[in-house]
Amino acid sequence: MPATKRFLLPILILSLLLLAGCGKKETPAPVAPTAPVEESATQTAPAIIAIPTLSPANHITPLAEDLDEKQQLAQNVAMNDPLLQKLTTDPKTGQPLRAEVFGVYPARESDITSESEACKTVTCYRVDIYNWATNTTYVVMVDIDNQQVVNVDAMPETSPELPPHLIREAMDIAVNAPEVEKELGFKPEPDSPTMAGVKTTFNNTACELSHHLCVAPTFEREKRALWAIVDLTDKKLVAVRWTDYGDYSGGLPTEETVERQDIFEEYCRQSHELEKDGWRMDFILTASDGLRLSDVAFQGEPVLRSVKLVDYHVSYSTKDQFGYSDAIGCPMFSSAAVVAMSPPDIGPITDDSGQEIGFYINQDFVHPLWPQPCNYRYNQRYEFYNDGRFRVMAANLGRGCGHDAVYRFLYRIDPVGDHQTFAQWDGSEWKVWEKEQWFKETPDAPVTPEGYLYRITDPDGNGYYIEPNRGQFDDGSRGDNAFTYVVKHHPDEGDADMLTMGTCCHLDYQQGPEMFIDGESIVDADIVVWYVPVVENDDRPGHEYCWADKVVENGMYVTKIWPCWSGPMFVPIEK
Repeated sequence: MPATKRFLLPILILSLLLLAGCGKKETPAPVAPTAPVEESATQTAPAIIAIPTLSPANHITPLAEDLDEKQQLAQNVAMNDPLLQKLTTDPKTGQPLRAEVFGVYPARESDITSESEACKTVTCYRVDIYNWATNTTYVVMVDIDNQQVVNVDAMPETSPELPPHLIREAMDIAVNAPEVEKELGFKPEPDSPTMAGVKTTFNNTACELSHHLCVAPTFEREKRALWAIVDLTDKKLVAVRWTDYGDYSGGLPTEETVERQDIFEEYCRQSHELEKDGWRMDFILTASDGLRLSDVAFQGEPVLRSVKLVDYHVSYSTKDQFGYSDAIGCPMFSSAAVVAMSPPDIGPITDDSGQEIGFYINQDFVHPLWPQPCNYRYNQRYEFYNDGRFRVMAANLGRGCGHDAVYRFLYRIDPVGDHQTFAQWDGSEWKVWEKEQWFKETPDAPVTPEGYLYRITDPDGNGYYIEPNRGQFDDGSRGDNAFTYVVKHHPDEGDADMLTMGTCCHLDYQQGPEMFIDGESIVDADIVVWYVPVVENDDRPGHEYCWADKVVENGMYVTKIWPCWSGPMFVPIEK
């Protein structure tokens, strides 16, 4: 996206909000499969925390947490940058808009794009500034050696991960709400909610209609969880909702001690090169986009610029549409909700005869108290085969906050090449996608006899077929029914670590990547493919899926997992 367009976009969004409430580009869309509806509950509550008054001077609120000297310097440079002052000011009246610094971090390799390459030779910090008025995040790369801003990326319809003081604020609102006390039957302790920093949405409230920043402190009660939906923009409780998470009589899991500092230093601060079976690639644990691979090549031929998993969206209702937007990433100094608790695991893939046919890279992300209810465990996996095939994969390992969840995994796949063409099989021939668009796969969508739905080719006909997961990969999966989005590549649309995208719980195409669709041509172009599976969990005995539980084996409680793997296979085109 050109710089001018990127900087003007938040101002345009503000103008549209003023004119049309929450105006969004209307795009026709099919409806995703429905899921069960949770119990009804109460709405409304008054605000209990005052919203700050703004002054026309430097109106960006600094981070309230303790910062070291370098963090303080980076924050000051970012806050006083003229462009940031302009982006957080109403373009018509000149009045200040509510904006706040959410995080200041040393820039990692995965933060640097072609637009911030200067940070490869100077000391840079990343400063995340949130514009409450327009629901826009500005990712500011600051050169602290020369005390100047290197680059600003505006990310509309996104919010950074919450700093500690806002998590505490959300918990205060929840535990002091009369509605919560009424539903629980007692006044909860101040530190009793879990998931207080994880973002959510809620249908037909300001969380959705006005794009407010909302979170869901959650109270665990026997076989149920009470969600307190808190609107941090308006500083109030929006609603309370119950979900059932099934029987959990097995008790607490055994805690495992993990050397998080070692994982951070070894795999988050630096990338590693891997060469195996004709493949070479670099890999790094990102702050919030999971395990990212880059510069992937096979037999010396470039294949992928990068591939990563940006978000897990988890919804628990088709009516109210609430849930979580989970990021995965590094265990320290990270915006991830679910973090890496072990190093990446690399091992062989074998066929039925025991012959090695490739290798995998697997990364585990887990809440410390998993598999207790309202704790999550996710796996991210890449498989590379000796014949040039590769598969991009992810799974939920349960247990979550309910037995009626729908999971959507946001893969970002960036093939190498400036002259690519994307096509879809229509039942008789390949139809080229002329412009940026999306498609929702259904079980009856036509595929080739080999099972291919999409194709990416260069002008010489080289490229890959894309075989979506329909349960044929012998991994216990039940199919992806995925949304696929194809857009023209722009560095500021995901080359660096991304924040949580879109909202967690829409049932249609509005999963986040649609914000990059603006009608650009994708014929003979540099493209990015977003792949978003739609997976429902199941806790029925004998039919478990996306689930985990404690079971008795040899007189002891052990954790049993029923994963739900997803992800497409890429098959090289043989000419």
